[in-house]
Order: sequence, then C-alpha cells, then structure tokens
Amino acid sequence: MSSEYKVAAVQFEPVMCEKERNITRLLELCEQAAAAGVRLIVTPEMGTTGYCWHDRAEVAPFVEKIPGSTTHRFAAFARRHNCYVVIGMPEVDDDDIYYNTAVLIGPDGVIGRHRKTHPYISEPKWAASGDLHNQVFETGIGRIALLICMDIHFLETARLMALGGADIICHISNWLAERTPAPYWISRAFENSCYVIESNRWGLERTVQFSGGSCVIAPDGSIVAVIDKGDGIAAAEVDLATTRQRRVLGEAVFAQRRPELYAELLTNTFSWNPHEFFGLYGHQPWPAGKRSRVSVAQFAPRADVDTNLAEIAVLARQAKADGAELVVFPELAATGLSDPPAAAQPIPGPVTDRLAALAAELGLFVVCGLAERAGDDLYNSACLVAPDGVISVYRKTHPGHEDRSWARAGEGWTVVDTPLGRIGLLIGHDALFPEAGRVLALRGCDLIACPAALTGTFTASHEGTIVTQPAPIPTGADPYHWHHFRVRAGENNTFFAFANVHDPERGYPGLSGVFGPDTFAFPRREAIVGNGERIAAAEIDTGNLDSVYPTNVVRRKDLVAMRMPHSYRDLVRTQPGNR
Repeated sequence: MSSEYKVAAVQFEPVMCEKERNITRLLELCEQAAAAGVRLIVTPEMGTTGYCWHDRAEVAPFVEKIPGSTTHRFAAFARRHNCYVVIGMPEVDDDDIYYNTAVLIGPDGVIGRHRKTHPYISEPKWAASGDLHNQVFETGIGRIALLICMDIHFLETARLMALGGADIICHISNWLAERTPAPYWISRAFENSCYVIESNRWGLERTVQFSGGSCVIAPDGSIVAVIDKGDGIAAAEVDLATTRQRRVLGEAVFAQRRPELYAELLTNTFSWNPHEFFGLYGHQPWPAGKRSRVSVAQFAPRADVDTNLAEIAVLARQAKADGAELVVFPELAATGLSDPPAAAQPIPGPVTDRLAALAAELGLFVVCGLAERAGDDLYNSACLVAPDGVISVYRKTHPGHEDRSWARAGEGWTVVDTPLGRIGLLIGHDALFPEAGRVLALRGCDLIACPAALTGTFTASHEGTIVTQPAPIPTGADPYHWHHFRVRAGENNTFFAFANVHDPERGYPGLSGVFGPDTFAFPRREAIVGNGERIAAAEIDTGNLDSVYPTNVVRRKDLVAMRMPHSYRDLVRTQPGNR
C-alpha cells in the first residue's frame, strides 16, 4: 500500500425529499473526483436526502437498510474506479429504529458505518443516538474513521480514533452558525496529528443557513484544500507517514500521555444538577462565582530572577489598573527558560514571598510559572498566589522535550476555589492533551489558568467567507479565526486564560488570550494580546441567576453534560492499542 494518494471532500446542496436527484448529483461529483485520481471521496451528512426533518413520519419514506439500494449504487461506483467513498444517509435497522449514518464503501462493497452518537438539536426529532462507537476501519488505503457533525465537538471521539490508529478521520456534516473551516475541525486534526477530511453541505434549508467550507486538514492543522461556497470538490494529496509520527508541535504526544491521571474521563459530573452535585455531603461546594476581570501577560523571561520579578510587578500593576482581579504570567516566568535547574526555587521561598507581597499590595490573584526545587527533585511548576498569601501549587503533569531532561512529572491536578470561581491550573504542554482540560472541567472548574512557553503554530487566519450568515455571526477576515486554546475553552465550557512567552527571536509567538466558554457566542467573549502589546484582559462571569439550576453556560457545561463516557474506556488504558 502506498502511503501517498489523493483524497477529496465533496460539497453540495441537497434538496429535501428529492432523494434520486441528490444521489445522481453526488455520483456526478464523485465521478469528477475519480477522474482527477482521487482514491478517497467524502460526501456530506445526510447528503442523499437533506437534513431538517420534522419527525419520523416525514423521513420514513427515505430511510434504508445498509447495505441497500443506495449503498449498492455507490459500491458499483467504487468498484468501477477502485476507490473508496463515504456517504451520509438515514438508516433504518431491523427494529425500525432510525439513525443518522455515515457509510464507508470500498471496491468490494460496504466496509463499515458510523451512527451519529452525539445528536444535535434536530436529530432527536427522528433518530436514535448511535451505538457504534469509535471504530477504525482497516482498508487498502490505510486506517479510516468516521464522525458526523456534532460528534467532533467532543474531544474524546477523535482522540479514541487516533488511539485506535486512525490515519484519516472522515467528518461529514451539516455545519452551521460560524465561518468554516471550523476551529473544532482544525483542532481535532492538530491535537491528534491526523488528517481530517471535512465534507460539509452548503445552502439554505428550512431557514437554516449551512456554512460550506469543505476541506482537507493536514496533521499540523493547516488547510491544504478548501471550497468556500457552492457545489465542488476540495482535493489534496495525503501522506500517511506524516500522521503516523503522531507529533504535535514537534512533540510525541501519544507517548507522553498519562492514562493513570485520566480515570475521571469515565465519569459525568454534570449529569445531575451540578449545584447539588458539587455540594454533596457538604464537601467542596462550588464558590458562588461573580463577574470579574482576568488578564494575561506575556513577556520574555530572562536568566535573572530579579529582572523577571520586576517585569512581573510592572505588568501586574498594569493589569490592576485595568481592573483585573487575576493575572496570569507565562511558564517559568519568574525563574527563566535558559537554565531552570540553576534558578529553581523552593515553594514557599523567596520568589513566592515576593509574589505574595505583590498580590497582597494589589489585592490581586497572581498565577505565575517557576522552576521548583523540592528537596532533591525539580518540577516545572505554577503557583496561584491569593491576596491573603495562600499559595496553591501545580506541577506540570506532561513535561515536553524542553523540560523532560530536568523536571519530574507532577502526579495530580490542582483546583482552587476563589471568589472569582473554581480555578484549575495547567502548564503549557499540558494543554496540548485534551484529556487534561477535560478532567478540570469535570471537577467543576469555571476558569483554567495556563502559563505557557509554547513555540510553533497553533493559530490560523481566515480570509472571510461569501456565505451569508445571519447577524451577529461574522463572515469577514479574521487573523485569529482558529486559536487552539479558544477551542480548549469552548469544548469544556470554561474560561481559559492562556499566557504564553513572547520572544519571537527564540520562536515563542506569544498570542496569549482570555477565551470564553461558548465559541458560538458572537461577538466573542475574549481578548487576545495583539502586536506590540504585552497584556490583554476580558470580563468573565461565573455567577448564576437566582435559581437552583445553572443558568450560566460555564456552570451548566452543556457540552460536558452531553458526553458519552461509557464508551471512553480506551482513554484510560495504559496500552490502548495505538499503532
């Protein structure tokens, strides 16, 4: 099997209730792709029938068993061209249960299928939630996985498929309500170092405007082919040798996972009213929360502790003057990046004493990274210093190649209750592991503070779309259309304060920001440090209306509540079978 071949995402506008027309048009577009030498062709969710069904009765004339007449037609096409195709269709099983299904078809017929496991608001009108979780199919062109639209919101789905060895995730969708290629699509490719072929529909159906933007996304998150609006094909070459390295920002992330720390991923703390759950037995009840202002500060830490602490003091005062109640500084900000073992400090010790004095003077919570010395051990640590002098410490649980030579890995998570809300801590490379942020969300964190020293590319711009969207959804150009740590916030319904080192000469891009808990809320509730700036601030709200139930998305955590943890066992296996 060659590791290099051509793939394509098909984009088109199906018409409801015109199944034959839709299938004929899909086959025409597939023929165009095959004529261009494409070996794997991906078509949109429910592309054979349309999507916005009122109920079971309306879709009933169009459902089929698999295999059936529609899959036979695409199997004949695949056999004729010796290629593979993914189609989206409504399926009926032997018990007359309907599913929103993706089918992978090869030269020898149906290879496998995926039933949409995480329904969007429309599916429960007619379809059951899928029961075929996290499969990876061996084919003559590599290992292929299938996801459908809303599924990809949930970090566990793509992660499990990558752990199962997926080279390519074929994501078929009826995506709406934002510019595409969507940041979620990009992050799933980026964090799992695999290709994502995204086939999205376009057009207007029953007042719903779909976004188009079908594309091929490379394992580094770059868009290698895209079509904005209209019927067409986005085709590109893939090289499976690239995805099988499983590297994110140059790091072997799959070898660095810590499954022993992920057991909570199999729980769902938001399946009950979280206000009651987190106060159960009077143990660790949620703080009330409130409106407050959070800042992130970025600079280039030096080899001199005094110089760094002076810089931290200047920026902390600037944050306070801007109304901040909490400010986050970069990884190793206090002790420097160049020789952490030589600069390592005890906690508590002289450095944290000075940070505590600063926090007390300003009435400010301070999160700061430093190299920690604890007896004979060294850690890459972060401390949260409260105005009353209380210091909470987190030790980086996922060291990268820069700190593995000197720092021991931390052995647990740190969550701190404050008047601002419940705060969890991560450090830089930790946040490249989607499991880490999810554990903190499951523990009820309102805000994740993340000091970082990351190099490489984790953002991308967008030139703008010609798809007309209803206000206030933006359609124009955006220099920060994709920011990976905005996705970290949205997928966990948390605020995320990301403070990265800014030292372009050494490869640290900065791009720090405070990101909101709902990536589909426009205008976005966020602030990103722009060119020439060193600090940014945003208002966060962790409070609630006068109700026993959560009325704030950061407290409801809708996306966390909709998880399906019964299917996540492989996330916590020490050897999950990753290839």
